[in-house]
Amino acid sequence: AAEEPEELPLPSEEPQQEKPQTEAPPSEATPARAVLEELRVSSITPSSVGLQWTVPKGSFDSFMLQYRDAQGQPQALPIDGGSRSVTVSGLSPSRRYRFHLYGLQGGKRIDRVSIDIVTGEAEGQREPLPSEEPQEEKPGTESPTSEALPARAVLGELRVSGVTPNSVQLQWSVPEGSFDSFTLQYRDAQGQPQALPIDGGSHSVMVPGLSPSRRYRFHLYGIQDRKKIDHVSTEAVTGDPEDLPPSSVDPTHEASTTEAPPAEDHQPEHPPSEAPSARAVLGELKVSSVGPNSVGLQWSVREGPFDSFMLQYRDAQGQPQALPIDGGSRSVVGP
Repeated sequence: AAEEPEELPLPSEEPQQEKPQTEAPPSEATPARAVLEELRVSSITPSSVGLQWTVPKGSFDSFMLQYRDAQGQPQALPIDGGSRSVTVSGLSPSRRYRFHLYGLQGGKRIDRVSIDIVTGEAEGQREPLPSEEPQEEKPGTESPTSEALPARAVLGELRVSGVTPNSVQLQWSVPEGSFDSFTLQYRDAQGQPQALPIDGGSHSVMVPGLSPSRRYRFHLYGIQDRKKIDHVSTEAVTGDPEDLPPSSVDPTHEASTTEAPPAEDHQPEHPPSEAPSARAVLGELKVSSVGPNSVGLQWSVREGPFDSFMLQYRDAQGQPQALPIDGGSRSVVGP
């Protein structure tokens, strides 16, 4: 209850949109109204926060997480309606943040939950970064021999599944056992250590906020009982901004021609030997919802499957942005 007065006034129209009684048709909103429950912390590091929530009644088309960054600028993170957790990265150490999670139906805010969080101290980040990683990754020296060996989980190869000028998509497998969680570690463009906590059920992650045309080395740790059990590494070079399509490109034309993402330039655009028979085809890209700071998009796949999708656009400042999307998805809500 104490959170309400301190609510961040992110979009100027926030109060008027979040009340379902004044904006939803009374004939249908009341019986089908979805409900958000407690927003809670699942993990905290000096540069990131993991959040979880539940939906005890109904369902939402999507969620929107809003907060202000260390410079006081409003940020809005769109989240898929089927998600119940999110990791917010790129935060500053030892700083108080207030997060607001909105549940959306039909492009309107139906319910909201909030939470205050203070990120960890930079000195308290004891995760061994690249220079010292081997000493903690061996389970035989740190876990009880009586139970760690028979139940030991194993990480498969860490590989790059997508690259843009400012992000890298990574995938991995767990061929044996299971992990409570994962931690992805790397150093940013300034050489500062970063640690990204990941849910134990995940097998892919998108690392945002990177610099173009730069080499990064990523270390993925599998964690059981708060101990590092296994570790895999890989390297990736972010894309060149010059490879992004210009802002004047017609998006409908881009979708119909299934233009390949620029980062996958190692794959010929029209392979003569197999493209005609195995080529996947995208259907129409259409708008499903429009909000003050987000747009919902939907598409179909008329023929064949795709491994993944890449949504590209330019932000209000004209900077190129790229959002990697899972190959099974057919919709996305973008800022």
